[in-house]
Amino acid sequence: MSNLQQDPAIRSLLNRMPKNIQTTFTDEQLVHLKIAIGARQWGNHAVHCRGIIKLFKYRYYYVVLAGRNKRELSAKEQRIAKLGQAFVLSIVLILSVLLMLLLTYLVKSALGIDIFEGYSFGVWGWFKGLFN
Repeated sequence: MSNLQQDPAIRSLLNRMPKNIQTTFTDEQLVHLKIAIGARQWGNHAVHCRGIIKLFKYRYYYVVLAGRNKRELSAKEQRIAKLGQAFVLSIVLILSVLLMLLLTYLVKSALGIDIFEGYSFGVWGWFKGLFN
């Protein structure tokens, strides 16, 4: 008996067949059976929530799954993922720069430094007004 036939998933599948059929599978066929069975097994997910909602005489089920994607992405999925990452990174970078500019402006105003005499954006007045 090959090592592949000792695999629990394959063993479970073969145990449901007559003995004369079990012995007819080649290792290559067993590998493909394992892949087909593995695609239907539930993995471990960081978020795994299932439930049923009953409305009138019908019952509806819901499933929420979230976790790390371990699949190989297609070329199109890779492009979309890179575009999404670039978008998120751009937003984070823009917000970080804006926050740093705001903090720099507030520190400048708190120290009483006027770059343009008699001109203010009104941010310092608004910020001080939050604490009055």
